[in-house]
Amino acid sequence: MYRSRLGKTLDDITLSYVSSLKDDSDIAFYDIIGSEAHVIMLYENKLLTKIEVKKILIALEELKGGNISQPDFEPEDIHELIESLVIKKTGLENGGKMHTARSRNDQVALDIRLKIRDDINILLQCLLETISTMLKTAQENTKSIMPLYTHLQQAQVGVFSHYLLSYADSLLRDLDRFMSLYTRVNQSPLGAGPVGGTSLPIDRDSTAKMLGFPSLIENSIDATSTRDFVAEYVANSAIMMTNLSRLSEDFIIWSSTEFSFIELSDDFTSPSSVMPQKKNPDILELTRGKTSQVIGHLTSILTTTKGLSSGYSRDLQQIKSSIWSTSKISITALIIIKSMLSELTVNQEKMQKATEDGFLIALDLAENLVLEKIPFRTAHNIVGNLVQLSHNSKKTLYDLDLDDIESLGIKEMKPSKLFELIQKTTVISSLKQRKSKGSSGISEQKRMIGQRTRKIITLKKHIKTQNDSVKKSLTLLEKRVKTLTK
Repeated sequence: MYRSRLGKTLDDITLSYVSSLKDDSDIAFYDIIGSEAHVIMLYENKLLTKIEVKKILIALEELKGGNISQPDFEPEDIHELIESLVIKKTGLENGGKMHTARSRNDQVALDIRLKIRDDINILLQCLLETISTMLKTAQENTKSIMPLYTHLQQAQVGVFSHYLLSYADSLLRDLDRFMSLYTRVNQSPLGAGPVGGTSLPIDRDSTAKMLGFPSLIENSIDATSTRDFVAEYVANSAIMMTNLSRLSEDFIIWSSTEFSFIELSDDFTSPSSVMPQKKNPDILELTRGKTSQVIGHLTSILTTTKGLSSGYSRDLQQIKSSIWSTSKISITALIIIKSMLSELTVNQEKMQKATEDGFLIALDLAENLVLEKIPFRTAHNIVGNLVQLSHNSKKTLYDLDLDDIESLGIKEMKPSKLFELIQKTTVISSLKQRKSKGSSGISEQKRMIGQRTRKIITLKKHIKTQNDSVKKSLTLLEKRVKTLTK
C-alpha cells in the first residue's frame, strides 16, 4: 500500500528486510487508540463526516478486540496493517481518509511514547512493591548482626537491615529517575506530520488531551525524529538492572555453602542435571545475565541514533525491539526479586558467628582510643599492632592477655587500660555506639526504616494520581468512540 509510487511490490527477501511487523505487536493497541483520537479530531475539524468517522471507529474497535487478520498482501509494519484492514472493512472512500494529516513518522513516535508511558507506570508500581518488601524484610532483621564488606573483605560490624536499606535507597533513586522521565515521555508528537507539519486545519492539543498527554512535543522536527526519551528510558532501566545485579551477586555468594548467610527458596533455585544435592541460584544468575542484555540494548540505541541527521530515518525502526525487551526484562526482574525477598531465610547465627570470628571491632576500638584523647592516626597504629599480634598468635582480640599487650611496648596508654577497653569493645557495643546519621547503628535502623516507609506511602499516592489521570483520559476517549459509533 505504501509502495504505490514504485508501481510494484517488493520481493519477499527485501520485504522481510524492511518489515518491522514482528516487532510491532507490542504497539498494536496504542496504534489503534492513537488512530481513534486522530479521526475524532479530524471529524471535529470537519475533515471527516459523521458517517466516515463512524465507519472508521467501528473498524478500529473490531481490531482493538483482537480481530487483526493478515491482509492479501504483506504489510511493512503495524501501521500499514491496521490502515489496510480499516480500508478493507470500510472501503477506500472511508478508511482511505484515516491517515489524513498524519505520517508514519509522528504515528510511530506516538505509539512508542504511549507504550513507554504505560511501562513506566508498571515499573513504578513494581519498584514500590519491591522496596516495600525490602523494608519489611529489613524491619525483621534490625538485630541480624553481620559483617559489612569492602573489597569483599570483612570491614565493619553491621546488621542485615542496613544492607537491605542500602538497596532500598538505590531503588528509590531508580524510582525517582523514572518519575522524572515520565514527564518528558508524557508529551504528544501526534500531528507533527512527516517532519514539517500540515496545511490542513488540525488540533494537536485535542488529540493530546484525548490520549492523556498534558502537553505537546511542539517542534515538528523534534517530535518525529528525537529518540532521546527512549535512550533515557533504557538507560534508567540499565541502571536499575545494575543495582539488581549487584544485589544478586551478593545473594549468590551469601547463599553458598561457604557463607550460608541466607537460604533461597526452592522456587528461585534449581538442581543440577546430574548432582541431586545442588541448589543453584539460577534466577539470580539470570538477573546478572539479563542486566548485560539491557546494557547492550542501551548501547545499540545510542549507536543507532548518534550519527543520524535531523528528521526521521529508517534506522530508528531498529530500536523498537530493544525497548520492548528492556521493559519485559526490567518488570519481570523486579517481580522476581520482590518474590525472592519475601521468601528469603536469613541465617542469623551464621552471620553473627562470622562477625565475631574476625577483627570487625578494630575501628570501634580505635575510636574508643580517640575518646581517650589519643590522635586517630596513633590509635590506628596501636590497633593495627594489636590485630597483627592476635593474628600471629591465633587469638581473638578478646583473648589477648595483659602480657600480650605489654609485649607491644605501647607508650600512649597503660596496658591495663588498653586491656579494659578491648574487653568493653564488643560487636554489640559497636552497634549501640554507632550514632552517625545513616550508619548501621541500632538506633539509626529504626529511624531510616520509618522514614522510608512514610516516603513509600507518599509516592504510592502520587503514582496512583499519575496513573489515574491517564486512565481517565482514555476512558473519556472510549466514551466518545461509543457515542460516535451508535
